[in-house]
Amino acid sequence: MHDTIKVETGWRMWWQLTRPHTLTAAFAPVFLGTMLALPFGNLDFLLFAAMLLASVFIQMATNMFNEYYDFKRGLDTEDSVGIGGTIVRNKVNPKTILNLALCLYGVSVLLGIYICMQTSWWLAAVGLISMAIGYFYTGGPYPIAYTPLGELFSGVVMGMLLVLIAFYIQTGTVSERAVLLSIPSVLLVAAIMMANNIRDLEGDKLGGRKTLAILLGRANAIRIQTGFFVLAFAWIFALVLFGGLTPWSLLVILCVKKPISAIKIFKKFELPLQVMPAMKYTAQTNTFFCLLLAIGLLIGHLTTN
Repeated sequence: MHDTIKVETGWRMWWQLTRPHTLTAAFAPVFLGTMLALPFGNLDFLLFAAMLLASVFIQMATNMFNEYYDFKRGLDTEDSVGIGGTIVRNKVNPKTILNLALCLYGVSVLLGIYICMQTSWWLAAVGLISMAIGYFYTGGPYPIAYTPLGELFSGVVMGMLLVLIAFYIQTGTVSERAVLLSIPSVLLVAAIMMANNIRDLEGDKLGGRKTLAILLGRANAIRIQTGFFVLAFAWIFALVLFGGLTPWSLLVILCVKKPISAIKIFKKFELPLQVMPAMKYTAQTNTFFCLLLAIGLLIGHLTTN
């Protein structure tokens, strides 16, 4: 399997180390939360940019902590599939990656201070909790990623909290509508984590992890993954029918082929390298769903005002 894995060098290696396919989990919820704030008045684009950068940097740092601690615990080898294994394949000093992650956290703190100065210092506590969860996802003595709670923590932090913080810094409040519309984001971010755990199921078993996919088995994990997708789309349909959303929000239907393709691949193949496209389709589902929903909210706002 080793010679089927492409080893990146130069800037591509560093870019791949950030795990770019996961960065949409930071961008899309921030954009969605900002579009939710449209009916409340003019948007502050500097706050939007600061929030977006801080979220992306925290996600990058979290991925690097993952890389570092997976190496330290012996989970990554030269045959690791995907982005993991950069340290062993490219002989990068582990401390370099750890220090880079800490630097990204430092920049995020500075951006967070600016956001707090413009809005509320209560956000500092929320931000620090989010950063702590990012670190302890794979760091510390009891990593979250080694438990069945990975999907829950990642979904709530990257899905719900990012939407609500992005909404709050524009409006100074958190509305019931914002909470309701963050639910699909929670489900789709959790789906990204579940897809990762389905792919790595056998390797994670050897590494001592107890992920939800391992505890329930591969077939049930795929059923849960399917449930995440179905519920996310059904939630928007329900809000259009009963929650006051305009039909423009149904633009999310345009990306329905992505999750269908992901599930088909997971059902057909088992080897980690074979299911890599399903990982991409799952991440794209989160991206396109949130962006299309945000665009639908924007069009709905413009056509009703």
